[in-house]
Amino acid sequence: MSARDLLADEYRHGELNTRAGYIDLGGIPSTGVTQDLMESSVVPVIYERWWRPALGRVAKGVLGPGYEEEKRIARLMMGISRGDGVLDVACGTGNFTRYFSKAVGPEGLVVGIDGSETMLARAIDDTAEDNVDYVRGDAQDLPFRDASFDAVCCFAALHIFDDPMRALDSMCRVLTPGGRVAIFTSAQGRTAPVRTAIGLAGRRSGMKTFEQEEIVDALLERGFANVTQRIAGVTQFVGARLAA
Repeated sequence: MSARDLLADEYRHGELNTRAGYIDLGGIPSTGVTQDLMESSVVPVIYERWWRPALGRVAKGVLGPGYEEEKRIARLMMGISRGDGVLDVACGTGNFTRYFSKAVGPEGLVVGIDGSETMLARAIDDTAEDNVDYVRGDAQDLPFRDASFDAVCCFAALHIFDDPMRALDSMCRVLTPGGRVAIFTSAQGRTAPVRTAIGLAGRRSGMKTFEQEEIVDALLERGFANVTQRIAGVTQFVGARLAA
């Protein structure tokens, strides 16, 4: 099984561009400064070691979980086991994607999807695992068949999507009955000064800030159950299981 086998018919039966080492279905329109930076040649080089861990620490606070702990949280929320098919949405340089590949084993498959050519180029260079594939495409309109994956992860990306609720619809569609989702995204502060500061930063960067109940409610509306949430600073971890 490969990512090609899981593509929707309109992609799977056509000629695919795989020259860069991943299936290239095209990128997505920019939503602001943050997403533009992900397309640069600089950020992919420093992303895993400095950029992403530093941003996480600022947003989650000193006592929030670190970057390595995030991967463990994602794996546990999704309940990944050997043989599973996992989709890593907005996979960036593939750090989480490669981590999940160990949990699913050689009989499983992990697919990372991202809109950035530079991020995926770094992911390809850093990935030696045979059970990992990458796709360049739109996370808001996932190019995969219905019920293709046992678990979907979307960490540190939902808040920069142009239409995050459409992205949730798409994640729901590609999950198998009983499939699990793990999300790490923004969470609005409770106090007025924090809410004001976050709102100003979001407007300038193109990032959205979700109310603390917004993602939980959205998942419940889409047929998810066993929803869990953990607030850390101005961020939240949310896990859920799609009804069987």
